[in-house]
Amino acid sequence: MNFVLQPWQLLLLVLAGWINRKQQNIIDYLKTENEVLREKLGKKRILLSDGQRRRLAIKGKVLGRKALMEVAAIVSPDTILRWHRQLVAQKWDYSDRRRSVGRPRIGREIEELVLRIARENASWGYDRIQGALANLGYRISDTTVCNILKEHGMEPAPKRKSQTTWHEFLKSHWDVLAAIDFTTVEVWTKSGLITFYLLFVMEQATRKIQFAGCTTNPNEAWIEQSARNLTDPFDGFLSNKRYLIMDRDTKYCKGFRDIIEQADVKCLRLPPRSPDLNPHIERYIRSLKEECLDRMILFGEKSLRKAIQEFLSHYHAERNHQGLNNRLIEPGNEIGHINGQIECRERLGGMLRYYYREAA
Repeated sequence: MNFVLQPWQLLLLVLAGWINRKQQNIIDYLKTENEVLREKLGKKRILLSDGQRRRLAIKGKVLGRKALMEVAAIVSPDTILRWHRQLVAQKWDYSDRRRSVGRPRIGREIEELVLRIARENASWGYDRIQGALANLGYRISDTTVCNILKEHGMEPAPKRKSQTTWHEFLKSHWDVLAAIDFTTVEVWTKSGLITFYLLFVMEQATRKIQFAGCTTNPNEAWIEQSARNLTDPFDGFLSNKRYLIMDRDTKYCKGFRDIIEQADVKCLRLPPRSPDLNPHIERYIRSLKEECLDRMILFGEKSLRKAIQEFLSHYHAERNHQGLNNRLIEPGNEIGHINGQIECRERLGGMLRYYYREAA
């Protein structure tokens, strides 16, 4: 039996190869940069502090020996792995349990709390973490905070602050964050099968969706008018938002972005080919297609709009969402009742169903 490679599989292989080549180019550059720095230093030995050794050991262990052979330049892979073994040995060294003079060891609870506060607040320095602990009834010095962070390979506040992850950014701006995305659907018309472009906007915190419109020709005039509707000061979907996540689709023209930013909403354009950075609205579009549009043959724009509006009503008030702890976005008064006859509400000929209790 011959295996036939599907077009999407070929595209996936090409994309994976491109990403791998891009990463390899970055690694080659960093290796060359390290070699140049070593040449500048000559044969001088590079002296590292215990904290620097610890950070290299922790992060080098994740790579493993084979990867370290390719990228390590300051020290050999064997040295990094030896430092890691020393860290493991220190972890199982119970000599501190012996009775001895001096200050008692910091408790595990305090240590974990220091690490938690440092991870959740990248801009907080040792003194501020010390103050937060004092508010909770733990009296330790800023030097102790420093030692705990160094022991676990965590950088000081300036470096932690400069390494803010995308997840941390989303979490800190959740209530003022929105996302926008296009999708397409094929519709039968008098002219044959026509592609319609659908534009949706999502409020990240609540998962509420706004259907911004559909068109067969998403030109600049159409997309700019969509921007005006979304930023209307009275009922615009983005009226209380500060950031709008979007991909690099050319349909988001400069005029569209200018109108959005004139309403004090900053456009966050994602790197190319990075759907994982805008997952929530991507997941909504997948649900729309799998549960509704892909299961229908649409005739004309009117039937398309009706299907979308029915799905949105179901999505907001009748569909449970795992991202919201399996709750409804806009629960009705019948939610949680244990009395009354069980009824089923159907939409689109029974394609979408919702079960509830009829009030007595």
